[in-house]
Amino acid sequence: MGIFQQFWAVATPGIFVLLWSTGFVGARMGAPYADPFVFLLYRFVILAFLLGAAGFIWRAPWPKNWRQVGHLVVVGLLIHASYLGGVFWAISNGVSAAIVALIVSIQPLLTAVVARPYLGEPVSSRQWTGLLFGFTGVALVIGDDINLVSSSGVGIIVCFMALLGITLGTLYQKRHGSEMDLRTGSAIQFSAAAIAVGGLTLYFEERPIEWTGEFVFALAWLIVVLSIGAISLLYLLIRQDAASKVASLFYLVPPVVAIEAYLVFGETLNFFDITGMIVAMGAVALVLHTQKLEVKKE
Repeated sequence: MGIFQQFWAVATPGIFVLLWSTGFVGARMGAPYADPFVFLLYRFVILAFLLGAAGFIWRAPWPKNWRQVGHLVVVGLLIHASYLGGVFWAISNGVSAAIVALIVSIQPLLTAVVARPYLGEPVSSRQWTGLLFGFTGVALVIGDDINLVSSSGVGIIVCFMALLGITLGTLYQKRHGSEMDLRTGSAIQFSAAAIAVGGLTLYFEERPIEWTGEFVFALAWLIVVLSIGAISLLYLLIRQDAASKVASLFYLVPPVVAIEAYLVFGETLNFFDITGMIVAMGAVALVLHTQKLEVKKE
């Protein structure tokens, strides 16, 4: 392995976390100008067109049969439609971003529980310790921002649906979609998600989009940086590592979002925020290095 490949292998998790975290900033920036499902509809349709065109131009392989297409559709509905749709809808309907982040941050723990029976991936005691500490770190970062009084019961249920979507979608992608071409496979996934949120748009939403410069920038950012950049890196990480290890990276997202909100929106960072960031980073380091330690012992 060359120096560049070694650097890329080490840097990929950090780059993924950084790119993924900016999605919350982009969503907050564009949310005032469009309802959540129509916002996602435009995002998914544009992505499906761009990635499909890239697949044809570079003659990328498409799925060989309808069964493979079906697997891609399932992941598209779980990761893109269910997870993103749930998060966007919950925030736009009164659930605080802190509560949404806290619920979704259960994903690494849920992934670890399901990964063993579904994928046959063992989770060691060190990894369980890291996963629990990671959740504690996230709770410290966002705990002082939680306001349960302003959150509706329906919104909380939708958050848990989003949690299930990203968890099951990640595991399903690991088992059935690891070999897909990132251009053509993603085009099919975003097409399926576009159809799903398109139906929800027709049923729930009426407000027209305000095509401001800020909204266009947010939409472009979410398309290029998040849905092409971060999602592609997520799929590459899923190919290379155990699902529980990849999921543990999501513990780093709320601390990074807190820093970005401080820099972009002027939000404050207190003692608990900084402590939580340190705990979360230590927890992820513990989970990621556990497998290497066990291999050396063997």
